[in-house]
Amino acid sequence: MALPKKARLFEVGPRDGLQNEATPVPTAAKIELIHRLQDAGLRLIEATAFVSPKWVPQMADNAEVMAGIRRKPGVIYPVLVPNMKGLDAAIAAGAEEVVVFGAATESFSKRNTNCTIDEGLARFAEVAQAAIAKGIRVRGDISVCLGCPYEGEVDPAAVVHVAKVLDAMGCYEITVCDTIGTGTAGKTRTVIEAVAKHIPVERIAGHFHDTYGQALTNIYAALECGVATFDSSVAGLGGCPYAKGATGNVATEDVLYLLDGLGIETGVDMTKLIAAGDYICGVLGRPTLSRVARAIRARAA
Repeated sequence: MALPKKARLFEVGPRDGLQNEATPVPTAAKIELIHRLQDAGLRLIEATAFVSPKWVPQMADNAEVMAGIRRKPGVIYPVLVPNMKGLDAAIAAGAEEVVVFGAATESFSKRNTNCTIDEGLARFAEVAQAAIAKGIRVRGDISVCLGCPYEGEVDPAAVVHVAKVLDAMGCYEITVCDTIGTGTAGKTRTVIEAVAKHIPVERIAGHFHDTYGQALTNIYAALECGVATFDSSVAGLGGCPYAKGATGNVATEDVLYLLDGLGIETGVDMTKLIAAGDYICGVLGRPTLSRVARAIRARAA
């Protein structure tokens, strides 16, 4: 199958990349990161999460972040919501798109959301219905599609089950997530092909962590299947609190280098993107995890 001519990068750094930081990241720094990312050409930037500050203290300033963003025409700022309380807060903050999240295994669902898969989906159906009624788009993420830290291998049929329910509740896009980064190209292709039998591939996105160094390979396999939307995190920030040793989402800079090399249009400027990564890494006091950013900086030096 011919590769897509264009691809969308769904930047998750401000939310997924920062949510597990133990030290509070200043609200102003989060806002500045979002501004730098949109100035680099990114059009989908997951800004924050409307979750309990008890469980995710890093996202306690969600309303302040949304209020401080200099919104740019053509840019969407999705936010993660776990329930109706979160949705109400997101609506009050002016959210135009929300993300709900299920899991492909019962063990991960119970650890992540303290409920079974079907209980979680029932909760999200209520959220989706209310959001769509107000003209807010809903995206559905499916965790641990390519491997679970508690159950190991994941049956593609389990992923399909969750995808079909998310589709039925009105999610415009379904994201196949390799949450702990254990997936391979073969597994990626198998799962996406299984889901694509029920949902048009144009409405499937990919979310790959790079724990085993397979994220770019998995993205290429997804591209071959026709997937053209990919989550990524600037500087490779992030991790999974429910999987020991899991690293962050694949670095946006590395995904962009792959797509640029394939002649796939994204509209994202590499130089500005690397600068955005340098900025947030400076705030966090650590080096970038993007191999492309490190290589380009080394060459320039």
